[in-house]
Amino acid sequence: MIERHRDLHLPTPGVLPDQQRPRARRRRRPSRWRQVGIGLLMGTAGSGILLALMQLPERLDALLLVSGAIANLITGLSRLGLGVLQLAAVLGVVAMVVFSLLLVVGGLVRLFRALVPPA
Repeated sequence: MIERHRDLHLPTPGVLPDQQRPRARRRRRPSRWRQVGIGLLMGTAGSGILLALMQLPERLDALLLVSGAIANLITGLSRLGLGVLQLAAVLGVVAMVVFSLLLVVGGLVRLFRALVPPA
């Protein structure tokens, strides 16, 4: 007879060995009447939403709504592009200021080293 090796499990104080092992729980299927009720509820909700959506064209001009949305999108994108362009210009100016300050400080250090004799 072949022996099977089992992993070593240390006992938990106060718990019987049968209670330590997690038991596999079987999910109960919902009853048939509950499934029928949920199906009817979902179908009714979907039909109600579809009826509400079908009445939208009577109350709104869909073409006007879509063209307004596209115009707002184009305006927003153009403003975003303008903002990014302005930010890039500001960053470029700041980079040039920092570079010019580095050149001035570097030039002053070289002049100071050239004019002051080494110790």
